[in-house]
Amino acid sequence: MPIRPATPADLPLLQDIERAAGELFRPLGMPEIADDAPPSLDVLERFRQAGHAWVAEDDATGHVVAYLVGEPVDGAFHIEQVTVHPDAGRRGVGRVLIAYAAECARDEGLTALTLTTFADVPWNAPYYERLGFRALTGPELTPGLRKIRATEAEHGLDRWPRVCMRRDSEQNLG
Repeated sequence: MPIRPATPADLPLLQDIERAAGELFRPLGMPEIADDAPPSLDVLERFRQAGHAWVAEDDATGHVVAYLVGEPVDGAFHIEQVTVHPDAGRRGVGRVLIAYAAECARDEGLTALTLTTFADVPWNAPYYERLGFRALTGPELTPGLRKIRATEAEHGLDRWPRVCMRRDSEQNLG
């Protein structure tokens, strides 16, 4: 699965992937997540310009099927979003993107990967646990992670249980 930096032309495709993946939340009783707007082009461009936006292309078609964006937060690379189009799901695309981000993070001298996610959605926290992430307890949250969680709460995401997770850079992906 080819991974490459996102280009400006990719950014609208990332929004389409986000919308398609959001639909998976509707049957879980989370229509607000399904209806949530994807990241704006300006936000995606900020990640791209920082060198922290990557896409995965389908081997056969060359079409972009997934993306990952993030940024350094308190000495770790924080995965802001990793999204795989449902048509490309369950093929290890997310795992490959996360492994790529981990390599880039190590190259930047960052010690870990972090993310926030829904605790009870099967393709969220349980998936990341299989990749070697662990849930952080309150005292383990860094100032940057506390700020991210506060912003998520302001956006209403705490209606469903959320968790911060971390994977140290020396760990392998499961």
